Amino acid sequence: MTAPVCRLCGGGNLAGLVDLSAMPLANAYLTAEAVSQGRERRYPLRVRVCTACWLVQADAALTPDAIFSDYPYFASCSRSWVAHAARYAAEMVAMLGLDGRSLVIEAASNDGYLLQHFVSRGIPVLGIEPAANVAAAARARGVQTETRFFDAAAGRELAARGLAADLLVANNVLAHVPDIMTFVSGFAPLLRPHGIVTFEFPHLLAMLRECQFDTIYHEHFSYLSLLVVERALCHAGLRAFDALPLATHGGSLRVFACHAGASWQPRPGLAAIRAQETAAGMDGAACYTGFAARVSAATEAFSGFLAARHAAGRMVAAYGAAAKGNTFLNACGVGARDIAMVADRSPAKQGRLLPGSHIPVVTPEQMRAARPDDVVILPWNLADEIAGELHGSGSKLWVAMPTLRAL
Repeated sequence: MTAPVCRLCGGGNLAGLVDLSAMPLANAYLTAEAVSQGRERRYPLRVRVCTACWLVQADAALTPDAIFSDYPYFASCSRSWVAHAARYAAEMVAMLGLDGRSLVIEAASNDGYLLQHFVSRGIPVLGIEPAANVAAAARARGVQTETRFFDAAAGRELAARGLAADLLVANNVLAHVPDIMTFVSGFAPLLRPHGIVTFEFPHLLAMLRECQFDTIYHEHFSYLSLLVVERALCHAGLRAFDALPLATHGGSLRVFACHAGASWQPRPGLAAIRAQETAAGMDGAACYTGFAARVSAATEAFSGFLAARHAAGRMVAAYGAAAKGNTFLNACGVGARDIAMVADRSPAKQGRLLPGSHIPVVTPEQMRAARPDDVVILPWNLADEIAGELHGSGSKLWVAMPTLRAL
């Protein structure tokens, strides 16, 4: 087997961070027929850190085409996520003075959950979304969307068609691309001289500090720090001028970037996040040691929790058929014998089985009718929203990550 090389700097000195063994794709929801016919596949899920540039990266087991061409995740199913997008749109309109003469382009625009907030203000938009089924949902919402992957070639082609964006959006996509440099290089040709690009991504520092290993799955090729993102931007002719911490996904960053020679001045948030990462030692090996042992301790604790609930004769269910929950359940070795069902609001997931664990996905109403004693909220970053939906159900509510606790 060829030794892996860093996907950012090309170096070959990669140290192991954690090995979650062979796992199914986190968003590959199954029919009962597929399970009975043994059609589920598993792929290695190993994460390493480059000791030259400090990019944390998963070994590439699959190409993006195999993962994203038909996709079951529709962002609009989460009310809190749509509200987050609405706030972002309002902030960008105020910051940039966007109006009907402006253009907003989003890479990996999903079902139009974000761009719809610009459309409602009469601001022209274009979504770039590789999943045909999700892009169709965006167009049905009135969001102009092209079905394709965004990369350097796409950026040059769109620019050659005369498009130039005041705002380019790449929120929660940077971790999903195997070749960061090719992806980031698509923005500069498409960006107006005073335009900006924003990137949102789960902050690697939060993952390391809180042992958020459930954010690791095959779709996430990289786990990102500001340190690494600034290096990628520099090589692509862009420059970060601000960075803000966000509560989303258990701790994210929003990075603002512009052309290297643009007049945007550095803002205090950029220096603050740089200092935070430096203090944590993210440019040294010690920051990354011991993560695998903490993952093992977390999975053992949850297995013990389930054993105790079943010994007490209690029915355990879960809420949220999220990708992160699938990583967590498979890492813990959980199956349908342990958790009776998982409820989810997405029709694309209902009636199917979770990958690996084969727990059936039901509607929230079906789970309520079953009256489980305990419900584990798997997308713990949305715990408050989901707990509100389950208020009055009679079930005891839990989150298992970052640490197991009752709500």
